[in-house]
Amino acid sequence: MEAATPRAEPTSRDGDLLVCLAAIGRALHAEFQPRLFLDELSTALRPLVPHDRLDIGYLAEDRRTFSVFAEHGTPGYLPPTERYTTDLERTVRFAVADSPLTAVFDGEVLCASRLQADPRFVRHVNDLRAARLQSAVFVPLMTGDRVIGALGAASRITGAYVDVHIEGLRSLGHLIGPLIEMTALVHRQRRVRHRVGLLQGITHLLGTTLHVRDILVPLGDAIRRVIDFDTLGVILFKPGTADYAFFGTVGEPPVPGVESIPTSEFSYAAAVMAGRPVLFDEASRELDPAFAGDRMMLTAGYDSFFLVPMHFGHEVSGAMFFGKHEARWYDDVDVEIARIVASRMVLGIQHQRLAEQQERLGAVEAQAQKLERQVASLRTTLGERFGFDAIIGRAPKFVAAVNDARKVAATSTTVLLTGESGTGKEVVARAIHQGSARADGPFVALNCAALPETLVESELFGHERGAFTGADRLKRGRFELAAGGTLFLDEIGELAPGAQAKILRVLQERRYERVGGATTLEADVRLIAATNRDPERAVAEGRLREDLYYRLAVFRIHLPALRERDEDVLLLADHFVRELGAKIGKAEPGLSRAARDLLLAHSWPGNVRELQNAIERALIIAEGELIAAEHLGLIARRLRDEAAPAVAILSTETGTNTITVAEQEKRLIVDALRRTGGNKARAAAALGLSPTQLLRRIRRFGLDRQSP
Repeated sequence: MEAATPRAEPTSRDGDLLVCLAAIGRALHAEFQPRLFLDELSTALRPLVPHDRLDIGYLAEDRRTFSVFAEHGTPGYLPPTERYTTDLERTVRFAVADSPLTAVFDGEVLCASRLQADPRFVRHVNDLRAARLQSAVFVPLMTGDRVIGALGAASRITGAYVDVHIEGLRSLGHLIGPLIEMTALVHRQRRVRHRVGLLQGITHLLGTTLHVRDILVPLGDAIRRVIDFDTLGVILFKPGTADYAFFGTVGEPPVPGVESIPTSEFSYAAAVMAGRPVLFDEASRELDPAFAGDRMMLTAGYDSFFLVPMHFGHEVSGAMFFGKHEARWYDDVDVEIARIVASRMVLGIQHQRLAEQQERLGAVEAQAQKLERQVASLRTTLGERFGFDAIIGRAPKFVAAVNDARKVAATSTTVLLTGESGTGKEVVARAIHQGSARADGPFVALNCAALPETLVESELFGHERGAFTGADRLKRGRFELAAGGTLFLDEIGELAPGAQAKILRVLQERRYERVGGATTLEADVRLIAATNRDPERAVAEGRLREDLYYRLAVFRIHLPALRERDEDVLLLADHFVRELGAKIGKAEPGLSRAARDLLLAHSWPGNVRELQNAIERALIIAEGELIAAEHLGLIARRLRDEAAPAVAILSTETGTNTITVAEQEKRLIVDALRRTGGNKARAAAALGLSPTQLLRRIRRFGLDRQSP
């Protein structure tokens, strides 16, 4: 016969509570494991409240559901699932209305002397019998005067609990409540960060095409890794009306005829169109059959679903729908992540409209840039920061440039960055911003070369409503959007003379007006400018105002080309291999020796941007984890350039002293074999040839018959 739980008479209650609290504190410092969390607390609590099982239930924010925060005790009565409040993937929740703990969540105590005969626990009687539990007591888990959950103890002895045990458990519920809530909130943020990290694949997919409909299925597969669903729908509202249409669906198709049901026949449509997300835990209970749209959803059988609005500018012009047949599948974290997904989907759809409506290029591009800034702002709130520590390089010239940038960052000095396209001017500009006193303000970037001349002033300074044809609302310019932060003007030498003169005035007077406006605004920005041209030559040729140049070049930093940074080529390549490989699902990607040789032999006219693109292409093409030279799509331009003088000689000279192309080619092959120690694969990569092409030339020149 199993020994009965001893019925201890509680003594020194305050001391016992302190021991319990200490046990909880020690458990919170360790790696959190819900099934082990209460081990030490159980031992410390037994003198105060005898038990064979302990449970902590955590109440959801909407107070309609709860989840298991931790449990301890008889293995036979552990739930079949191991998904808890703190689970990284998905929390399993239970309806408060269906639980015997409803009164506890309202602040009352529940004490059952004969559990298996208690009608409140009739649904759980089989589990109680299997665990041989006879009595239990449940008390509210409190934070201040708020109930945040329930703390329960159960025993295999009938009538095990009396008033002194109840009071002891209530006191413990008040003590540990704040610690439990803190732990739950910390793990909620952990879930958010984990799932936001999985969104990179969605961004990558949206960047592969301007036609989102064409990639909706693979896009849905990527979203399913973050938010599970039986059906996913993208709904767009028709401009100027309450009518809607499906942009596309993934998974189960929409119910036939749903688009013929007006929005007024969905009980929740008004909330979505007002910009509020809606979430249904148990649609069979929560929907209103008086609405035709709600009846359709009940017929479809989605017992758990939610919608998040899609904001196109200031208007709600669509929604994303996620549905599951199981009840209580989604929670507030799913809604939060879905809003980020919706913002990126909006960006993709805007790009599609850009391709379809070329005549509205300017307006659509402005909207896309605004959405990109919103995505960047979300990343910033989640702790993704740019700084000097993120800059990779050890070449002396580059290190010197970065050191100069570090020195000037802490000042308010205007900076001019020079260097070829792709050398990292915007990366350095962001690092200067992050290292400045304006780091908490916005960083606003504008590529001056990408703007039509007619839109430059509006983009820089904004415009008032009615300032010109098509100006139907007030628009804030980049100087205004960057207030309190940094404005980065890339390719500033491409601006028209009139715009250059206005920027000069802003730098001198720190004031400006919107186009069509009379109100003078303060230019509270730090300006960082960049150009890929030689600024002195641009001044001499009249493309850049001399007075503006001297205003901009208070502190000038030149970023060297990648071909001047041989020490950094492989360092950057390895970084891109790791970073991009993780995004596309390559476990442990690497570069072959031949690929490394080719990277060193290439002259990199496109600089770091070209290197990054070459690595990304190679990762996609390579079937295995190892990138070979042929995957890079590069040629050894340095060696090709060495042969150019011989070709030039042949085009202008004749005679016995002329070096032929064949002789020059043979010399290059001999030199490559010598430098690689006879390694034909490395020599082929250095020459920009395949191994077969090199072997054919070796045989043609008779090099295979020569002594080593």
